[in-house]
Amino acid sequence: MERISQRSLLSIYFLDLLRYLCPEPYPEVNIEFLEKNGIKLFHFGIEGNKEPFVDIPEPVIREALKVLLDVRNHPILIHCNKGKHRTGCLVGCLRKFQNWSLTSIFDEYRRFAGTKVRMLDQQFMELFDVSDFKAWTYSRRRLRHS
Repeated sequence: MERISQRSLLSIYFLDLLRYLCPEPYPEVNIEFLEKNGIKLFHFGIEGNKEPFVDIPEPVIREALKVLLDVRNHPILIHCNKGKHRTGCLVGCLRKFQNWSLTSIFDEYRRFAGTKVRMLDQQFMELFDVSDFKAWTYSRRRLRHS
């Protein structure tokens, strides 16, 4: 994991929250920077999809997606160590929630995964059920407006 070398870039974007998707601890120097700049860190330790025995844990993706969908956390930066697989799966699930077609979701995923496309990632996104999130966001909206 590289240190945040573009600190001024993060400051320019006025991030409120950073989401880290790797299982490894977040580098201490980066944590100090985040604390100094009032940026919250959500760490969802996710192993990538790797055959034959390692799968992305759906409950963790669901929790990460809840944080992502909560507009109080915006603007937000999502990253893992390479920005391809774990990040791609979470963003793919977000796109599915946003009613993107699977063709468009997979196209975006492949664009960032490059030569490292994993069929298991695409299968995960295809099978991920967003219907409970639509009900969850609807109920949250109703609570805010009552």
